Amino acid sequence: MAGLRLIVGLGNPGSEHARTRHNAGFWFVDALAEARGARFGLESKLFGETAKIDIGGATVWALKPATFMNLSGKSVSAALRYWKIEPEEMLVAHDELDLPPGTARLKFDGGHGGQNGLRDIARLLGHGKYHRLRLGIGHPGHKDKVTPWVLGRPGKDDEAAILRGIDDAITVLPMAVAGNFLDAMTRLHTPKPA
Repeated sequence: MAGLRLIVGLGNPGSEHARTRHNAGFWFVDALAEARGARFGLESKLFGETAKIDIGGATVWALKPATFMNLSGKSVSAALRYWKIEPEEMLVAHDELDLPPGTARLKFDGGHGGQNGLRDIARLLGHGKYHRLRLGIGHPGHKDKVTPWVLGRPGKDDEAAILRGIDDAITVLPMAVAGNFLDAMTRLHTPKPA
């Protein structure tokens, strides 16, 4: 399978959204850029911020759409076209209600699971055939509480757990970038000894 050439973090722009659960995808690409000494810069023709990051000797683009979550597809499809990248060479990092904080899971293909950023990307691509990094944020317990939950900030313990999950995902990223998704998934999904 082809390796990764584009890593997208989903989130909402603006400082008031910066530390919310819904911005876990932004947290991921920000942590990745910081770990690799890369900087994001605004790229207006791609409707977002971009950074060029070296991962395991390969150059990968990172993208943070500046379009707000429910219009993420506009920025993603522009970037794929501009850099001539196939959707299956893309990883989209996003918040995941169905996983507990601290859990990070890789997957390929599938539906949007109610995640508005994924929904918009699928609408514009016409399919879901790309890699996802699902960053657990936990579930508030009732569907009526989901919106304030995802748009709210996690408590200290949850935030620390989400950041640990992000670190775990960054550790296996070189394998995914090289196209060894099975190895990356096995490493990421295997519980660590306590």
